Amino acid sequence: MNVQVRGRNMDVTVALKEYVEKRLGKLSKFYDQMGDPSVILSVIKDKHRVEVTIPINGMILRGEEASDDMYASIDLVVEKLEKQISKYKGKISRRGKGSADSKMVEPAGENEPKIVRNKRFAVKPMVVDEALLQMNLLGHSFFVFTNDETDQINVLYKRKDGNYGLIEPTY
Repeated sequence: MNVQVRGRNMDVTVALKEYVEKRLGKLSKFYDQMGDPSVILSVIKDKHRVEVTIPINGMILRGEEASDDMYASIDLVVEKLEKQISKYKGKISRRGKGSADSKMVEPAGENEPKIVRNKRFAVKPMVVDEALLQMNLLGHSFFVFTNDETDQINVLYKRKDGNYGLIEPTY
């Protein structure tokens, strides 16, 4: 497993990188088909934040945590990922493939609302249950996918009451 560790607003020390690699290495005992994790360490004010993204069998596992100590944040995010893997282990192994790509977009004007992020990703056909699983693995409140049953783009979203909604186009 080749762990990519980057720092945002901080320098990543060798000891910190080794600690991240050691802790994430333990995740492979839960699931042996993990891709190479991408880790972003950042410090904002007094909070030490860790963001981890791991491709697993075409799906994306993501976790983020923040605390007053970077090592504690790493431990917290690994615990969160362990729980996600054990919760979804059976479902993840049966799922297909997909990828995500994102880039930053330049601002339009100084006081105008602007697009601050543009994401591009391969849209693969999937059933609603698979889209729900992927949305929960990513920790997002919505997910765009091609519905395998209708061959149309759908949006799955989490409602304020804790349930989910599905937006389907009509023509």
